[in-house]
Amino acid sequence: MAFKVVFLAHAPDADPEMHRCVIETPKFKLFAVVVKDQAQAVEVCKRLLKEEGIHSILLCPGFTHRDIAEIKEAVGENVGVSVARGDGPSSRAAMEVMRREGWL
Repeated sequence: MAFKVVFLAHAPDADPEMHRCVIETPKFKLFAVVVKDQAQAVEVCKRLLKEEGIHSILLCPGFTHRDIAEIKEAVGENVGVSVARGDGPSSRAAMEVMRREGWL
C-alpha cells in the first residue's frame, strides 16, 4: 500500500476539480490541489479521505490556525495534518508577489 498525501494551496481563482494533479510511485501517492477557500479545502480533504484513504495532509502557509483545526476535526485523528511555514524573509517575499498579483 502506498503512503498517500495531499498538498493543499490557496489561489483566489482556483477550481479544485480542475487545478489538481497526482504524482505517484509504487509506494507514494501525492495529490496536489488548489482551492479557493476553506470550504473547498475541507470538502477536498473529506473526499480524498473517503475515496483514497489519505494518510497525511500538508497545508500551505495561507491556512490559519482555525482553518487547520477545522480540517483536523473533519478528517479525524488517524490523518496527520502539517503546515508549511517559512521564516520572516521568506514570508515577506511570497507576500510581495501575492500583493503584486492582486491576491491581497
